[in-house]
Amino acid sequence: MDSYRRVSRRGLILGGMQLGFAGLLGLRMRYMQVDQADQFRLLAEENRVNIRLIPPARGQIFDRNGAVIAENAPSYRITMVREDAGNVEEVIARLSALVELDEDELNRALAEMERSAPFLPITIADRVGWDDISRVAVNAPALPGVTPEVGLSRHYPMGDDFAHVAGYVGPVSERDLARYADPEPVLRIPRFQIGKVGVEAKYEEMLRGRAGAKRVEVNAVGRVMRELDRREGEAGADLQLTVDNGLQNYIKARLGTESASVVVMDVTDGDLLAISSSPSYDPNKFVRGISFDDYAVLRDNDRRPLASKTVQDAYPPGSTFKMVTVLAALDAGVISPEETVWCPGYMEVGGRRFHCWKGGGHGHMDLEKSLRESCDVYYYDLALKVGIEKITDTALRLGLGMSHDIPMSAVTEGLTPTKAWKERERGSSWVIGDTVNASIGQGFVLTSPLQLAVMTARLATGRAVTPRLIKSVEGRTSPSHSGENLGFNENHLRWIRKAMFAVSNNRRGTAYRTRIAEDAFRMAGKTGTSQVRNITAAERARGVTSNDDLPWNRRDHGLFVAFAPYDAPKIAVSVVVEHGGGSSAATPIARDVALQALYGRDPPLDAYPKKDRGRIKTQQERLARERRAPDGEESSRA
Repeated sequence: MDSYRRVSRRGLILGGMQLGFAGLLGLRMRYMQVDQADQFRLLAEENRVNIRLIPPARGQIFDRNGAVIAENAPSYRITMVREDAGNVEEVIARLSALVELDEDELNRALAEMERSAPFLPITIADRVGWDDISRVAVNAPALPGVTPEVGLSRHYPMGDDFAHVAGYVGPVSERDLARYADPEPVLRIPRFQIGKVGVEAKYEEMLRGRAGAKRVEVNAVGRVMRELDRREGEAGADLQLTVDNGLQNYIKARLGTESASVVVMDVTDGDLLAISSSPSYDPNKFVRGISFDDYAVLRDNDRRPLASKTVQDAYPPGSTFKMVTVLAALDAGVISPEETVWCPGYMEVGGRRFHCWKGGGHGHMDLEKSLRESCDVYYYDLALKVGIEKITDTALRLGLGMSHDIPMSAVTEGLTPTKAWKERERGSSWVIGDTVNASIGQGFVLTSPLQLAVMTARLATGRAVTPRLIKSVEGRTSPSHSGENLGFNENHLRWIRKAMFAVSNNRRGTAYRTRIAEDAFRMAGKTGTSQVRNITAAERARGVTSNDDLPWNRRDHGLFVAFAPYDAPKIAVSVVVEHGGGSSAATPIARDVALQALYGRDPPLDAYPKKDRGRIKTQQERLARERRAPDGEESSRA
């Protein structure tokens, strides 16, 4: 009996334990199936549903008249997902039998595949033809993980005309990602394109837009079965530049093979109508990643096609700086326009002889004559009277020595030196000879072609005109940059403008031979020559070597600045021809560009001096043949 009771007690205990366990199991099952049903349903859904980003359409860039500078062109490409492909080498072998694969591009794709997540699609071949896409689609069962796609790729229909302005895009690099503390997911899409230089880089976030997303159902091996839904991204903002495509295209053709730069600025509102650097390059080559050989050709060219000379390079301004020196002297009250200085061809300062470009001297020079004939001694004398600090202050007010806020790469500040600057940067004291050199735009003074155009616009208007490159963003017009009054004495500015007019229109003016003959468009300007080498006393004694007899990179730079029309200024122009041998290389370019800008087309031959009309007609015919329009259309201005 006792034994029976013991067995029954054990049975009850075991039964109770089993019942309790079953109860707990039931409760757990209820919790999982009922209370947590939504969570486990979501987990199951995630096992078969992938979220994929949709790259946004990049904003387009237009010129001031609506011509397309940068657009998005449809592009066929072939992608591969590593985890879906299985044996990548085998699939690549099958694919190469159907489509010709570029070896460099393939190696780059395989390297991307190794460092990217296995589920990300990697571009194996970009910009392939429709026939290639068709062959891949037909053979899809034998190419696991391979997908033919249609996407958008950046295209620059104007070619090299806007390379230094608009810039270009390229695939995101590790260096690009390092600039962001928390990079957007879209930047991690292999071969996603972002702005590298120029407007494309400066307005990257606006142009990029926002990525969309799509949910796709995949099978057990990862192949996409169907698209469940999608959320379209937000396209980037469209930009309109102030630059005129027709004028920019003309300047590119007019410069030809010269290593030169031209800036054309509207003096009423600061709009940059043209900003061209020569030689240039085709930005389309950078979109997919330029080849080593193509890049080497650009890098090793001594005329530096990759440099944005208009804003990046700084040159001694030479005699184009003389307006700064004379305005500083007038403003300081140390000279009047009628006062004269005797020029014997040199000036002795501190035991050193500073020469005028005219060895025999100019004789008695006043303000107008000194600018008209570009006498150096007159400005040496002014510099001793006014001093470097006042000259530099005037230069800054005229827009030199500062980095103007435009969205181009590597915009230089140039250099307007002071005594403190030399002590700080060179570790030596300022000497009087430094001031003498600076008075004619030599020595330490450095300016960019953009700064020279700004200086000329401010002299023409008396206002703090500043350059503007962006006309509108997504249809919203950017503020005008006409500027406030600079506070200079208007009579002083009138004297300087009158002297600049004489430079181009008086028979003794240094730019008379390249004047504008049309009375309504007469221009006022100033020539400049800046030395790139020292001329020794021994060389002067035996005769200074002609630029024509020097190697190209040892010749003087040629400069010219101008505004027109003289009576009612509309545009300012600056031209710098590297190693052009002197200002005579720059003045005809400036005259031709000014007329093109003022007429909005090829000017009539009567706008030129009679002796030039035959040559100009031939030049216009040649340039009409050479000017390249986008998509094979005839080039014309709107």
